[in-house]
Parts: sequence; C-alpha cells; structure tokens
Amino acid sequence: MHYDLCNMRTVRELMDKYSVSTKKSFGQNFLVNPAVPQRIARAAASMAGSPSGVIEIGPGAGALTQCLAEEFDRVVAVELDRGLIPLLGEALGEYDNVSVAEGDFLATDLPAFIEEHFSDITGAGGTVGICANLPYYITSPVIMKIMESFDPSKPMPLAFMTFMVQTEVARRLAAPAGSADYGSITASIALRADVSKLFDVSPGNFLPPPKVTSSVVMMVPHKGITGFPETPADEVEIRRFDSKVKNLIALAFGMRRKTLVNALSAAYGKAEVAEALGKCGLRADIRGEKLSAADFCRLASYL
Repeated sequence: MHYDLCNMRTVRELMDKYSVSTKKSFGQNFLVNPAVPQRIARAAASMAGSPSGVIEIGPGAGALTQCLAEEFDRVVAVELDRGLIPLLGEALGEYDNVSVAEGDFLATDLPAFIEEHFSDITGAGGTVGICANLPYYITSPVIMKIMESFDPSKPMPLAFMTFMVQTEVARRLAAPAGSADYGSITASIALRADVSKLFDVSPGNFLPPPKVTSSVVMMVPHKGITGFPETPADEVEIRRFDSKVKNLIALAFGMRRKTLVNALSAAYGKAEVAEALGKCGLRADIRGEKLSAADFCRLASYL
C-alpha cells in the first residue's frame, strides 16, 4: 500500500494509529510539502554513483525516506524515537530497498555501520552518502561526528552529505573566510569538504511549523585533507598535521578578538607566529577569522 507521507491528514492518521506525537525534545518537524523532499533526494542522487546507498538520519514520518527510496538502490534510516519504528514499518512497507535501524546516530560507530549495511555497494564500486532533516539543536554535533569519524589519511567513504538545517546555520557552514558568519566550524568542515547552500525551505512546509526558516546544504568530501599542497604524504604525518591544523583553528577562534600572533603565542611564541604568517604572505596583525582552511594548513606547515 502506498502512503502519501506529505499529506497532513495521512500523517496524522498514522500518528494517531500508533499513538505517536511530535516530540519537542527530539526537534521533530515532519515535511508536508512533497516538492521539498523530492528536491532534496534528487540533489543527493546527483552526487551518487552506481550502485548507490544512503544513510538517512531521523526519518520522522518517512516523507524524505520515500523520495530517497525512489532515487537510491538502498536506504538505511536511523531513528532515535522508538515509537516511530512501527509507524515507519507500515508507511514504508512498499519499499524493499528501505530498512530502519533504531538507535542514536550520535552513538553510532559510523565506519562499522557503513561496513555492515553497504559493504556490497562499496565493494562493487558504488557510493554511500548521508541525508538528513536535522533537528536544529544537534546540527553541529551530527556534522562534526561525521567529520571526525574517519581517518584523515584515507579517503572519506562518503560521496556527499545533504542536510536541511536552520538558515542561520547554513549561512555559517557555507560562509567564506572573513565574512561575519565565518567561524571555527566553517573552517573545520572546510578541511574535509566543500560546502554549498542549495535552497531555502519556509516553515509552512513542516508539521508542526518551526519558528525559523530552513535551508538545504550540500557537502562534498575531499580526499582526507590531501587537497591542500602542504599536507604530508605519510599517513602518520597526515594524522599529526590534521590534529595540528584543528588545534590552530581552535586556538584562533577561541580568542576571536585577538590577533593570531596573540592567540597562538602561548603555544608557539609571538616571534615564531609572526614569522610563519610572513611566510604565508599574511599580515602580522591578522585575526583567525580572515584565514581560510587552506591558510590554516599553510600556517601549520611553517609552525
């Protein structure tokens, strides 16, 4: 049986049948405009290979899951709310390429999860991606968990990550260096992926309507951080370099109002930092918010 999971009446009937209500604590807002999940799924599929798999984080009532099932060979949805599992079982019963795994994505061993559910796809030269309508309060933890789950000296086994997030967060994720929205999370993510904002989604597309506008962003991973010329070739050295660059970013944005010479002086000394900045072609009075991920890599290579 086919369910229109973007129809408000259908969703409410299913929720009533399984005694489910939206949980504010889980940040649940279900999509009720079919054009939105279709557009997200197609954007994600445009980055996928063949065969293709996708992990969906927090399927809710399954509106996006349906659209992903039409575009991908396999969909594995991770749902924290135990009450939604039987609802999803019925709502998505027509799709034999969809499975739902109950659990907390933040507690998931992501490499092991990919190996368990998609080893045949990756073994056949296919791709796996991640797609999610993220609750706003866990956006940063989820994205950083994904970024930190993989060895930086090896290619990230993901073809894409497509997230719907609060518009303010989307601006921050895709912000260029030096802009008002640029921050430590922007620079940290840029070490591993290119980020672009795709489109905005107004509150009326959800049940219940959130109080903010949402946006969809696309992240396409680099091959580790080897896209930067300064990155060492040796695997052990890559890991050390990755840690060093992340530490520089944390120090720079931990004291955002200070110049880099002052923000990094406790770790490296003012003279050394000033000399390294000069070698990078950067002013001695520059602040961390002006440096791109590539700039932080260059700086790390001289310190």
